[in-house]
Amino acid sequence: MELADVASSPHFKEDAAIAEPGRVPSGQQPGTTDPQRLAALTEDPAVPLAERLAAGSLLGLLGDPRLGPTPATVHVPAATVEVGLPAEEVAPVTAAWAHVGVEESWIAKEIPVHTVRLAEYFLATYPVTNGEYARFLRESGHQARPTTWYLGAYPWDRANHPVAGVQPEDAEAYAAWLTAETGHPWRLPTEAEWEYAAKGPDGLEFPWGAEFDPDAANTRESGVHTTSPVGAFPAGRSPFGAHDMAGNVEEYVLDTYVPYPGGPFVEDHLVQAIGEYRVARGGSFSRFGDLTRTRRRHGAFPGPLYPVGFRLATSERPV
Repeated sequence: MELADVASSPHFKEDAAIAEPGRVPSGQQPGTTDPQRLAALTEDPAVPLAERLAAGSLLGLLGDPRLGPTPATVHVPAATVEVGLPAEEVAPVTAAWAHVGVEESWIAKEIPVHTVRLAEYFLATYPVTNGEYARFLRESGHQARPTTWYLGAYPWDRANHPVAGVQPEDAEAYAAWLTAETGHPWRLPTEAEWEYAAKGPDGLEFPWGAEFDPDAANTRESGVHTTSPVGAFPAGRSPFGAHDMAGNVEEYVLDTYVPYPGGPFVEDHLVQAIGEYRVARGGSFSRFGDLTRTRRRHGAFPGPLYPVGFRLATSERPV
């Protein structure tokens, strides 16, 4: 796709619909102010979405017990894994998402399938939140504010929503700060680590299974059209137990985009617009479900449609 064609593509339409009634809180009362109970309600797939969002929002104001001085993590054992997509699946995947403007060249970045040996690692259960990032800014003196913070102000009412609108350098500065604070080595996950943690040993198409489910991820299809408290889409929990690896906000990894071994270099709209770019994974509230595919390789296209955040990883068992 040429840059001139971007404006006409449904994939780049900026204005979303107004949040759908019944999908978001409208006067709902969670019925409790106990933080542990609110956390359980937020992550209970049997609770309706609007009630989960209400519980998570109140939890953000009261203080979220899921978010401590160091990240909660899930353990991913060492494994030899297959990363990427078979070439014969590029056309069917493109056709399945043609209604939202997906181009075949974008999916071609996922080929070919190749083997990667991963040592064991620990991945943060949740992406880094606004509240955690605000603490980083206060204590580190880091100057760059997330672009999603209106007038640069900390969104205290969204303390437990994922931070978004940062650059890869900001994410790495956060990891370095937390490493110094805790004495434990934190970093961003590699692209292969991120993909394996999202799809699991069975190589799932989405973190929850083979078919896209708008109730499992906060994407445009969910009807929410803004960020949500972490963990509020529990049906989308990954095979290893990580939340929000599909939807909510995209997440930077350690890797800059290069072709997979033996694969084509894809000079798509991202390369045309910014040249070299950091890979982002997982999709977001502002984009369609195609980006929640576990193999999908993307990046932060300039503009408001791609507010990217991050989650941390470590190669050593956290204390």
